[in-house]
Amino acid sequence: MKRWLIVSVLLLQVLPLAVIGQSQQRRTAAARKKLVASRRTVPSVDPTIGDNIDGDDLTIRRAAVTALGGYAGSVVVVDPASGRILTMVNQKLALQTGFIPCSTIKLVTSLAALTENVVSKNTSVYISRYVSYNMTQALARSNNQYFNILGRRLGFDRVHKYAQMMGFGEKAGLDITGEQPGALPDAEPPNGVGMMTSFGTGISMTPLELAGLLGAIANGGTLYYLQYPQTQQDADHFAPQIKRQLELASNGIEDIKFGMRGAVDFGTARRAGYDASEPILGKTGTCTDFQSSNKMGWFGSFNEVGAHQLVVVVMLTGHVNISGPVAAGVAGAIYRNLSAQRYFAADSDPKRRSDLPEIITTMPCCIATAHQH
Repeated sequence: MKRWLIVSVLLLQVLPLAVIGQSQQRRTAAARKKLVASRRTVPSVDPTIGDNIDGDDLTIRRAAVTALGGYAGSVVVVDPASGRILTMVNQKLALQTGFIPCSTIKLVTSLAALTENVVSKNTSVYISRYVSYNMTQALARSNNQYFNILGRRLGFDRVHKYAQMMGFGEKAGLDITGEQPGALPDAEPPNGVGMMTSFGTGISMTPLELAGLLGAIANGGTLYYLQYPQTQQDADHFAPQIKRQLELASNGIEDIKFGMRGAVDFGTARRAGYDASEPILGKTGTCTDFQSSNKMGWFGSFNEVGAHQLVVVVMLTGHVNISGPVAAGVAGAIYRNLSAQRYFAADSDPKRRSDLPEIITTMPCCIATAHQH
């Protein structure tokens, strides 16, 4: 009898402790979930503060602002046939010195390797004993080892030459107030040229520089000065100016388009989505910018449509939930918004193309000046 009495007393003492322990565990688990959720939540910001939009295409502006939402980032939309910036969301961020390009640098690596006959589009490059990629697959899936190998085959000097030709390390714009250029290293980075050609290590790139390059890819090889009208009158009297023609393999641009289309179709940019009649081509980039301690999410893209083709560059920065695929989703939302408004229809606004003045080709003196920035 005594024994049962002792056991009963012990149970009465232990059970409340067990209940308290379970309750404490539940509270701890709930707190942990709340903490994780808070870390995953993207802090809401207003990326439009301070922007001057007097010369913007307001239809595109509204679509870009809506898609970017509260992300800390920037959107630059350019007409690849003229170099006109149609909108620039978060101008302060877009015009800064720049950020690491992450995997978007693989576009430069690809064009350099094709032009220098290091590989062809269909060349299989073994990244391990049993695994190989061709350029289309490597671009679509953003395989780092493939582009590391191409970089080592090219060597630093040739990589530097092509990156400079494509507008890196210099201002992309013409007389855009506040624009700062990105930077190219003068010597091979300590961790090797392969890291430079796969991650962009040592390079600083602005959204405008990427937009300029994507414009040249979209139009077949003409690198325009980007110009940003500040008033409606400036927009009405816009005159395109060529910076340079890219000296690339005759089939180089067409060859990389397969991989850029593959990125959206089955690769890293699937979140962009596309309609069969209005395909999107692009390249994602995801990495950490150690100078700013930010995670970076890039997506440089253009659509292939019969009229009103656009280049859309999305750059996201932050500490959580930031990646190239997320940036691709933002860009995809912009394209879909505009498509729903029939923006890309041939009859939507024919004046956008037919009223452009004759293109002004920059004099050799001015091209040389641009390299000094």
